Amino acid sequence: MATLNVLVLVCFLYVTFLFAIAFGADRAARRGRGTWLRSPVVYTLSLSIYCTAWTFYGAVGFAARSGLEFVTIYLGPTLVMIGWWWTLRKMVRVGRSQRITSVADLISSRYGKSNLLAVFVTVLAVIGTTPYIALQLQSVTLSFATFAANEPTGTELPSQQSIALWVALGLAVFTILFGTRNLDANERHHGVVMAIALEAVVKLFALLAVGVFVVWGLAGGIGETLARIDASPIAAWEVSGSRWVGLTMLSAAAFLCLPRMFQVMVVENEDEGHLRTASWAFPAYLMLMSLFVLPIAAVGLDVLPEGANPDLFVLTLPLQEGRDGLAILSFIGGFSSATSMVIVAAIALSTMVSNHVVMPVWLWITGGSAVMSGDLRNVALLARRISIAGIVLLGYLYFHMSGGGTALAAIGLVSFAGVAQFLPALMGGLFWRAANHTGALAGLATGFAVWMYCLFLPSFGPSSALPQAVLDHGLFGLHWLRPQALFGTEGMDPLVHAVMWSMSLNTIVFVTVSIISFPRPVERLQGAQFVNVFEHSGNTAGWTGGLAQSEDLLIMSQRIIGAPQAQALFATAATRQGLAGYLPEPSPDFLQELERELSGSVGAATAHAMISQIVGGATVSVEDLMAVADETAQIMEYSSRLEAKTEEQERTARQLREANQKLTQLSVQKDAFLSQISHELRTPMTSIRAFSEILRDTRGLKAAEKSKYAAIIHDETVRLTRLLDDLLDLSVLENGQVVLNSQTGHLDALLDRAIAASGLDKRTFRIERDRLAEDVMLTTDLDRLAQVFINLISNARKYCDSASPVLKIAPKRQNDRLLIDFIDNGSGIPTDHQSMIFEKFSRIGETKAGGAGLGLAICREIMARLGGDISYLPGQSGAAFRVTLPQSPDTAGSTASA
Repeated sequence: MATLNVLVLVCFLYVTFLFAIAFGADRAARRGRGTWLRSPVVYTLSLSIYCTAWTFYGAVGFAARSGLEFVTIYLGPTLVMIGWWWTLRKMVRVGRSQRITSVADLISSRYGKSNLLAVFVTVLAVIGTTPYIALQLQSVTLSFATFAANEPTGTELPSQQSIALWVALGLAVFTILFGTRNLDANERHHGVVMAIALEAVVKLFALLAVGVFVVWGLAGGIGETLARIDASPIAAWEVSGSRWVGLTMLSAAAFLCLPRMFQVMVVENEDEGHLRTASWAFPAYLMLMSLFVLPIAAVGLDVLPEGANPDLFVLTLPLQEGRDGLAILSFIGGFSSATSMVIVAAIALSTMVSNHVVMPVWLWITGGSAVMSGDLRNVALLARRISIAGIVLLGYLYFHMSGGGTALAAIGLVSFAGVAQFLPALMGGLFWRAANHTGALAGLATGFAVWMYCLFLPSFGPSSALPQAVLDHGLFGLHWLRPQALFGTEGMDPLVHAVMWSMSLNTIVFVTVSIISFPRPVERLQGAQFVNVFEHSGNTAGWTGGLAQSEDLLIMSQRIIGAPQAQALFATAATRQGLAGYLPEPSPDFLQELERELSGSVGAATAHAMISQIVGGATVSVEDLMAVADETAQIMEYSSRLEAKTEEQERTARQLREANQKLTQLSVQKDAFLSQISHELRTPMTSIRAFSEILRDTRGLKAAEKSKYAAIIHDETVRLTRLLDDLLDLSVLENGQVVLNSQTGHLDALLDRAIAASGLDKRTFRIERDRLAEDVMLTTDLDRLAQVFINLISNARKYCDSASPVLKIAPKRQNDRLLIDFIDNGSGIPTDHQSMIFEKFSRIGETKAGGAGLGLAICREIMARLGGDISYLPGQSGAAFRVTLPQSPDTAGSTASA
C-alpha cells in the first residue's frame, strides 16, 4: 500500500515542479521568448480550469447516484463553445477594447462605470465561489483520508479540518507568488496559465489511466464493461426532463459567468483567433474527461463494498487492487483539478476586491485626492495578496461550517446557481442597448436574495444557517415563503426550484426596471460601445481636457502603472500631438486613452473616478451622440472624414502655436542675453582695466596690495575666459566641428570624477547612488559625457531649494539604451518653463545664481553628438533630468536591470 509519507513527498515534488514551470514561463515572457505561451493550445488547455475536483472525483459520484445527469455538466459548456462562439468572441473583444479586468468590471463598465454595481457583483462573486473553493478542499482531504484508511498499520491522519487548513495555506502562498507579480490585470499571468495548462494534461492523463485500468484491468474489456453498466442501478435510473434541461442551462450559464472562467477566457486571451481552436478542442477535451465516468461508476458499484463513497471510486478502485502507483497518479490528477481552480478563482476574485472595494475606500480615506494618495501600486498589490488569503480562508470556513459531508456535486451546483445570477445583466449588457444600471442592480439583488434564501443557506444543513421552523413553515410563518417550496411550488427538485425562481425573478425585474427607468447619458454611450463593439472600437464619453493638468495626470499614472510605462505612454501621446517631452495636452482623446490604460490596473470605475478628480468632469461629444443615435453609414463616414481633417488641423495649429510661443520666448531671452552678455563682458573688463591702472599709476603700493589687485585681475580674466570658452564650445558643437575621442570606462568611475570636479560639500549636499546599477562599461567620449554630468550635478547644487538637498543618481537599462536619471528633492522647474530650459540663453533660477544660460544647451549638443539625448523628466519629487545613451550589445550585459 502507498504510504502517506510517499504521498506527501509526491505532492511536495509536484508543487515544486509547478513552481519551476510557472517561474520559467514568467521569465520567458519577460524576456520576449515566450511566443509558445501564446499558442491556442495553451489557451484551450487553460479553459480546463472548468474541470475541477468536481469533474475529476464528483462526476463519478454524480453518475453513481444519478445516472446520466452528470453529462449535463459537460453538455452546457459544449453547447456554449459550439453554438455561442460569437458571444464569446464579443466578450473577448469588449474585454480587450475596454481593458476589462473581471466580470464585475465588465458589468460595472457597461452600466455607466458604476462602482456600486461593481461592489455588489464582487460580493456576490465571492459568496458564490466560496462553496466551490470548499469543494476543492474537501476533495483533497477526502483523498488523504482514503489513503490513510488503506494503510495496513491503521495510520491515523490529523483531522480533516487540519488537512484542509494546510492545503488552503499552501494554495494561498502559490497564488500570491505567481498571481500578483503584475498589477495590470491585462498583463497576462503567463506562469499561472502555463501551470494550469500542464495540470490540464496531468488530470486528463490520470483519469484516462484509471479508466483504462478499470475497463481492461478489472471489467475484462469493453463488452464486459457495457454489460456491467446495463446490470448496474445506473441503467435503471430515469432522468427528469426538467432537471436535465435545468442542469444543462445552469452549467452553460456558469461557464460564462464563473470568475475563474472569465479570467482565463477573456482576461488571459492573447488573440481572438484562439477561440476558433478552442471551439472544437475544448469540447473534445470535455468528451475525453467524461469518457470513462460511467465505466468507473458501474464497476465501483459492483466491486466495492456497499456504503463506499462514490466520489472516491477513482482512488479506491486502484487502491483495492494494490495499484499504488496508479492510485498516486489518480491523487495527483485530483490534486491538480482542485489546486488549479482555487488559484485562478483567487486571482480573479482578488482583482475584483482590490479594484472595486479596496481602491475606492483607500482613495476616500486619503482624502479623495488621486494625485496625493501615495504609491497606489503597492496598495493595490498588497490588497490583492491579502484578498487571496481571505478568499481561500472563506472557502475553508465554509468547509468547516458545512462539516465537509455533502456530496461534491451538490456543493458545486450551489456555486453554479450563485454565479449564474450574473447572466441576465451580462447578456443584457452585450445585446440590449436599453438595459441600464438601475435594472441590472435590481435584478441582481433579487436573484441573489432568492438564491441565498432557497439554496445557499439551506446548504449548511438543517438548523445551521436557517432555523428548522423557517424550512418547515416559511419566513414569518408564511407557508408560501418556504425556501424549498416558494410561492407554493411543491414537489420540485430543490436545485431546479431555486434556479427557476432566482433566474426568473432576476430576469423579470431586470427587464421591467430597465424599461420603466431611463439610462444616464454615459450608460447609453457605453451601451453603444458594448452592443456594437465591432463597429465602435473607441471609448465612451469625452473629457473637458482644458481643466486638466498633464503633470498631475503623469504623477497619478506613475503611482498606478509605474514610472517607465507611464512615461512611455505620455511621451508617445506628446509625440503624436507634435510636442516634445513627456507632457501632452490633455485632449479628450488622450484622456480616454489614459483611462483605458489605468483601468487595466484598478478597474474601469476607479480609473474613471480618479481622472474625474483631476479633470473635473466629462462631456458628451457630437461623435458620441451620433453613435448613440445610430445615424446612417453615409453620415458617419462623412463625419469621420471631417473629424480626421479637424484633428490634422488641430495638430498643425498646436505645433504652430507652440513654435510661436517658443520663438517669442527665444526673442525675449535673446534680448535679455544680449543685455546680460554685454554686462558679463563689460564687468570683468572694467575690473581688469581699473585695477591695472591702479597698479600702473599708484606708487608706494605694498606687496600685499599688489598681490590682492593682481588676484582680482586674474579671477576676472578667468571669468571672462570661461564665458568665451562656453560660447566657442557651443558654436563648435552646433556646427558639427567637434572631434569625439572615444574611450572605454566604467560609469561609476566617471560619476566619481564628475562629483569630485563639481566641488560639492558632502556635509550640506548628499548624493544617493546605486553602485551595483552603476557597474556598466561605457564606450563613448568620456570627457564630454563627464562635462554633462558635471553640469547637471552643479545645477542641482546651485538651484535645489530643499532645506536638506539630496541628489539621486539612478542608472537603468531599457532595451538597448542606458538611462541615467538625476533627480533632486527641490521644488523642480515650473511646467511653463520646462520646454525652454535646453535653449540657448535660457537661465534657471536667475535670482539664485548667475550664468549665461548656456550649460544645458551645451549638454544637449554634446548628447546629440554622442548619439544619445538629455531631457527633463516631469512628475518627479523635484527637478529631474534623464541622460540617455546608446549601449552596444557587448556592454549591455554588464548593466544591472532596473
